[in-house]
Amino acid sequence: MASRPRTLPAAAAPVFVATAFAWRDHAFLWAPALACLLISLLMQIGANFANDLFDHERGSDTPDRVGPTRVSASGLISPFQMRVGIAVAFGLAALLGLSLIWLRGWLVLALGVAIILAALAYTGGPFPYGYYGMGDIFVFLSFGLAAVCGTYYILANRLTPSVIWAAVSMGLLIINILVINNTRDIKTDLAANKHTLAVYLGRRGMLVEYAFCLICAYLVPLGLWVFGAASAGGLLTWFSLPPAIQLYREFSKTDGPKLNKTLGGTAQLALVFAVLFSVGIAIFG
Repeated sequence: MASRPRTLPAAAAPVFVATAFAWRDHAFLWAPALACLLISLLMQIGANFANDLFDHERGSDTPDRVGPTRVSASGLISPFQMRVGIAVAFGLAALLGLSLIWLRGWLVLALGVAIILAALAYTGGPFPYGYYGMGDIFVFLSFGLAAVCGTYYILANRLTPSVIWAAVSMGLLIINILVINNTRDIKTDLAANKHTLAVYLGRRGMLVEYAFCLICAYLVPLGLWVFGAASAGGLLTWFSLPPAIQLYREFSKTDGPKLNKTLGGTAQLALVFAVLFSVGIAIFG
């Protein structure tokens, strides 16, 4: 429950896209690619553990919460046990990262440390940026630019404009997971003095952000094809457009605990988009 399985596709999706571009560019390496995937999943699990613990300690997970059960607040796991879980998740990620540091140097270490610190500081530390409307930016940087560009760099030892644009599309789709989460929690977050972007902009603002992220994400593969940076294979992503539109409609009409289903669907959309993008790039170039 603490690992929040519905959010884990957000960790796998960027790695799939990056490895597809590496495959296209004849730079694919099985072992580092698998390590990147496992590290990404462990980082996400560690971040979820940390958020569960720190939100509980700050008093933002109250009995009025409408989202899934949080194990720290409900007493299912003690704060000490959760800290052990955080250390294990990030520790295993760090151990796997040692081989990648050996492969590509200290830049990989700097990236890994930055991601762990960002995960911990989301709701922890002296300035929990998730409480000040900055979560969306850091989700974009972590799950978009860092995850896609970092994975590709580890495999190919370079970066290309097409990979950076692909990272943008993934970051935008994964932001929408946070959009749903924070919209669902507006009332309880406001009561707990947690000022997410949803608290600042309200439900209407979140609908605009959700639509904006969807539109821009789906325009990226089209732009890559139009400007010759990738083949039309990337347009396979458009087969996932109907469920994306359905999710937006569902979001616009749903509130409260029912948004948990929309949140899961939004995470699944990011994974489906990534798989279609990856297949299109890997096969058609």
